[in-house]
Amino acid sequence: MYPVLNKLPNKSDSKPLPIVVIGNGPSGICLSYLLSGYIPYIKRGSAHPHPILQRKLEETPEVPIIDQDLEYLSEGLEGRSQSPVALLFDTLLRPDTDFGGTAESVLTWWHETNRAIPHLVLGRNPPGGAWHLIEGSMITLSQGEWMGLPDLHLKDWMRNKRRGLRNNRATAEDIAQYYQHYVAKKGLQKNFICGTIVTSVRKVSPDVNSSYEQQEHEGNSDSFWDFPEKEDDQIANGNLFQVDGFIKNTNGCQQPFSVYAENVVLATGTYDSPTKLGVNGEDLPFVHHKLSALEEAVKNKRVGMTSDPVLIVGAGLTAADAILFAHHCNIPVIHAFRRRVNDPGLIFNQLPKMMYPEYHKVHQMMKEQSVTCPGPYECYISLPEHHVLSFTEDKKCIFQDKSGHQKVFNISMAFVLIGSNPNLSFLPNNGIDLAIDNEQPVNSKRNPINVDPFTYECVQEKGLYAVGPLAGDNFVRFVQGGALAVASSLLKKANKNPP
Repeated sequence: MYPVLNKLPNKSDSKPLPIVVIGNGPSGICLSYLLSGYIPYIKRGSAHPHPILQRKLEETPEVPIIDQDLEYLSEGLEGRSQSPVALLFDTLLRPDTDFGGTAESVLTWWHETNRAIPHLVLGRNPPGGAWHLIEGSMITLSQGEWMGLPDLHLKDWMRNKRRGLRNNRATAEDIAQYYQHYVAKKGLQKNFICGTIVTSVRKVSPDVNSSYEQQEHEGNSDSFWDFPEKEDDQIANGNLFQVDGFIKNTNGCQQPFSVYAENVVLATGTYDSPTKLGVNGEDLPFVHHKLSALEEAVKNKRVGMTSDPVLIVGAGLTAADAILFAHHCNIPVIHAFRRRVNDPGLIFNQLPKMMYPEYHKVHQMMKEQSVTCPGPYECYISLPEHHVLSFTEDKKCIFQDKSGHQKVFNISMAFVLIGSNPNLSFLPNNGIDLAIDNEQPVNSKRNPINVDPFTYECVQEKGLYAVGPLAGDNFVRFVQGGALAVASSLLKKANKNPP
C-alpha cells in the first residue's frame, strides 16, 4: 500500500518538504533508495578491473562513494554514456559488463537511517512509471541485468519467480513487476504517492499567483523562475518551490494538493508526449501515436487479416515492435520511414544480430520487401526514404518518395511511432528556459535540460534537479548515476555528511 491523500503534506503545514521527486520510474526509485539512507561503500577486499579507478578507491576506502569527489573518481572513464557520474556508478555496479565480463559489483550497501532525508516521490502510475504503459510481452532492448537497480539483482528476482531471460533480456511486464517489488522489498512505499498528476511547479513568493501572471502577461522578466523576494515566516526569502496537482483517490475522484519543497527533482522521462509529423489529417480518428492503440485495435477486432493494411511510420524500436506485433497477428503492414535502410544512424545497424534476432528480422524485411522490389515476406511492404504528406478522411495516405513522386495507399489505421517528447507543461514556459538551447523545447537526445554534470542541479535554477532522459541519460543502467549525483548533492545541502 502507498500513502493516501491525507498523508500528503499541505502547504499550510509549518515545515516544507526537503525534497519532492516528480516521476516514479527507475530514476525516482533509485533516488528514493539513496535518500532513504542506503549508503554505498566499497567492499572490503574487492578489486576493480579498471586499475586507475582501483587506485583512487584505495585512497579513502572507509569513505562512502556518495561522500567522495565524484568528479575525481569519474575522471578518465569511458563508455556508452556522455555522463561521467553515470559511467562511474555503472562501472562500480557492473565492473566489466561491456566487455562480456561477469565481475561482481564492488559496492556494498549499509542502511544508515540517520542519513535519510524525508522526501516524496509523485507518479501517475505504480512504481516503475512508464514501464506499466508498455505492452507486457515486449522484450527490452537492454540486457535484463542492465535494467536492475542497486542491491537487488534482476536475475535473482526472476529466478525466484521461476522466469528466465530470453537472450539475456526481459519482458516489459517483468521489469514493471520488478520495480514494484523493489520498492516494497527496500521499504520505500512510505515515500511513494501514486495516482498523482502534477500541474504546476514554480518558485514561490508570498504572492506567487499574481507575480507569475504579471510576468507572463508583461513579459518583462529575465526568467520565468524569478519572483520578488520578501521575508515571510513560512516562505523564507522565496527560496522554496510550490508543487500543485491532484491525486485520484480510491473512489476515482480527483482531489487537489499543494505542497512546498526546498528541492524538486524532475524525473518524468519522455514517454508522455508522442512526436507528431505535423501533416494534414494527422488528427483524424484512425491516426494514432501509441503502440497500445494497435494492441487495442487487434483486441477489439477493428483490424485483422482481411483489413486494408495498417500503416506504421518510423524506423525505431517502437515501430519495429509494432511490425512484429502486426506480423504475429497476420495483419498486413505498410512501413514508411525517411532514412535509407543502410543508414549507419539507423538503430538496427547498431544492434548485434545474435542478441537481437527479432529486430534483425525487421531490418531484413525493410531491406528485402520494398514496394519496388517484392520479396519473400507476405503482408508487408517497406517504403524507405518516403515522407507522409497527408491523411484523408476516406483512409488514404499520400506519400512522397526521394525523387519527389507521390504515391497513394489505402489503409485501415495509421500508427505514427517516431519518438516522444517530455510533457513539461507543469513548468513555467514548458521548461524551455532550463534547456541547453533555451529557445527550443526540451528533448532527451537533442536538447536536454542543462544540468551540472556532477550534481544534476539545473544550471538555470538552483534547488531544481533533473535526472534520467530529461538530463540526457536514456538507458536504465545510466540513469542511476544521475540519482547518485543528486543524492550526493542533497546530502551535502542537508549537512548529513559525516565529519
